[in-house]
Amino acid sequence: MKPQVGDEFRHRFRFTQEDVIKFAEVSGDNNPIHLDAEYAAQTPFKRPIIHGHLSSSVFTRFLGTGIPGGPGSVYIKQVTEYKRPMFVDNEYEVVFRIVSIDEKRHIAEIATEIFDTTTKKVTITGIGTLMNTTLY
Repeated sequence: MKPQVGDEFRHRFRFTQEDVIKFAEVSGDNNPIHLDAEYAAQTPFKRPIIHGHLSSSVFTRFLGTGIPGGPGSVYIKQVTEYKRPMFVDNEYEVVFRIVSIDEKRHIAEIATEIFDTTTKKVTITGIGTLMNTTLY
């Protein structure tokens, strides 16, 4: 079944400290706010926070290989706003909502949001643009 405008897709996930360390190694972002608990304790967050781009990488996981994307998807654009910090081992839920579909160009605009499942607060919002000749 092809996704339609208004369809929503939800997926739960979490990141581990090992994920943060690997991301720091790959990206070169070794900011102690992500890696050093003593340093982070002196910040307004009081503990290490996950890199913003690691946090939002969950969008590409599902848009590239899962629903509402999938094989053959090309991620064209993502506009992202980081509203709250995210922390390791917390459970989050990513919500995708199909905003528009251009069937001639096989492109969908998809609202992207991440919620902390404990506080119910939004941590990241945005909109992604995805091309998939099979789905859209």
